[in-house]
Amino acid sequence: MTPPVALLVIAKAPVPGRVKTRLTPPYSPEEAARIAEAALADTLEAVLAAPARRRVLVLDGVPGPWLPPGIEVVPQCAGGLDERLAAAFALDPGPALLIGMDTPQVGPALLAPALAGWGPGEAWFGPAADGGFWSLGLTAPDPSLLLGVPMSVPETGAVQRRRLVDAGLTVHELPPLRDVDTAADVIEVAALAPDGRFARAVAACGGSSVEAGVAR
Repeated sequence: MTPPVALLVIAKAPVPGRVKTRLTPPYSPEEAARIAEAALADTLEAVLAAPARRRVLVLDGVPGPWLPPGIEVVPQCAGGLDERLAAAFALDPGPALLIGMDTPQVGPALLAPALAGWGPGEAWFGPAADGGFWSLGLTAPDPSLLLGVPMSVPETGAVQRRRLVDAGLTVHELPPLRDVDTAADVIEVAALAPDGRFARAVAACGGSSVEAGVAR
């Protein structure tokens, strides 16, 4: 039997002007940071509620009062996203499941299939609606599975999944999710998780008026 899975969250500290810049406009930099902080807080809450051997936040920036107890924090390395993801996996011998901060609708039940115990040569992949991926699980860290994958383009998810298959891994899929990149994403994801901090932050930042602007 493989040991319990480590949960890794890769994130950027919610600092105005440095996070969720694609949300400005219609949101101000301060509102975008508030929305990002809520998304991160909801994600970390889900991680704490899920069974895991280890819970690690791989952070670009400095922890703030939004960080709950029980989360280990390590700094992100420099480099492109593919390099930072590879370095995040290298923090743990595996198996490890990595998620981002852009899917606050995630919960323990959704993560459960990927935390139930793995066999050798297995991987988990969670596709994102924009063509990327919101989660990736590896039995053991292997930089070659990530380095060189083009990030933040429509084919990112397809290329990453193909890397896993070409390496001979058995790939299991988690449900596809919409991640938060644009104002339209904000409204859609808030509706999917209406009881979380994210939805409350969106409402406090004028979610209904922004929704009307997006519709136009």
